[in-house]
Formats: sequence, C-alpha cells, structure tokens
Amino acid sequence: MNDFKLHDVDSAPEESKPLLKKSLDDFGMIPNLHAVMAEAPGTLEGYQKLHELVLNSSLNNDEKTVVWQTINVENQCHYCVPAHSGIARSMKVSEDIDNALRDKTPLPDDKLEALRNFTLGVVRDRGNVSEKELNAFYEAGYGHRQVLEVILTVSQKVMSNYINHIAKTPVDEPFKSFEWKAS
Repeated sequence: MNDFKLHDVDSAPEESKPLLKKSLDDFGMIPNLHAVMAEAPGTLEGYQKLHELVLNSSLNNDEKTVVWQTINVENQCHYCVPAHSGIARSMKVSEDIDNALRDKTPLPDDKLEALRNFTLGVVRDRGNVSEKELNAFYEAGYGHRQVLEVILTVSQKVMSNYINHIAKTPVDEPFKSFEWKAS
C-alpha cells in the first residue's frame, strides 16, 4: 500500500518547512521526491546536502549526468530517470548522451563510457571494484578524487532511487515528457 504523503510547505513537519522552501527557491517547484522526503526532515536535509556536494564536485555536467543516469537506469528508477533527463537538458547536456544512458547504448565519448563502466562496477559490486576496473578508470583520465565523487553520487542516488521505489513517487509534471520504463 502506497500511502506516502506529498508534503507542501503547509503540511510538512516544522523542521522540513525551510527545506521545502529551499527546494522551491532552487527548482521553482517542490519536486515530488522532496515532498515525500519531507516526512523525515533529516532525510530531506541529507539529500539536499548530497545534491549540493555532487553539483560542486569536479565532474562536469556531462559527467554528472553519466553518473546520475547510469545509477538511475541500473536501479530502474521510474522517477529519477525522467527527472534527470529534464535536468540534463537544463544543464545543456547533449540528448545523445542522455539517450545512450537511458537506452544502454554506447556513449559518444570513450572517457564518458569509462565513467559509466566504473560507476556500474561500483554499484553492481558494492564498491568491490577490481584493479582492472580501477586502472581502466585512471587510464581514461580520472583520478582518486573522481573515484570518491562517484561514490558520493551513488550515496545520493541510493537515497532517491530507493525512496522512489518504496513511495512510488509520481513523476513531476515538467518531466512527464521524459517518462521511462526499464527494458
């Protein structure tokens, strides 16, 4: 039974109200994911902080999108895949990159493909990546910082993907044109 409430600034617990106001300021709306998370103020605050940290990482917009969407698709998140397609467009990421991630087809750039492969290794093997996987990542031009930033992003996506699975979070209106189903 899905009975998770989509909170707004009026219905949210007191500690979540300023967090939802921040979401409204940042996005011009309260994303349904944030509306669900507002039930537990620490969850919403943690997610917002992780998101901010990922945005301020050394990864460029294409790379952030590769990591986010690789995790979203791997975890089959009905909410995050379309949301990050919309976010990718706003970040001026090529539709070719986003479509390749959504469709699990080759990326147009070897370095981005190495990033996708490394991210998949981290997710699938729960961080137990092989020396060969690490070396391929380093040979593509990434370093220790990016290893740690991929793990940071995995942490963010575990929160959102798992919550969306359990809460069956409805896709926000601005992202409905990007709806996605796992193949």
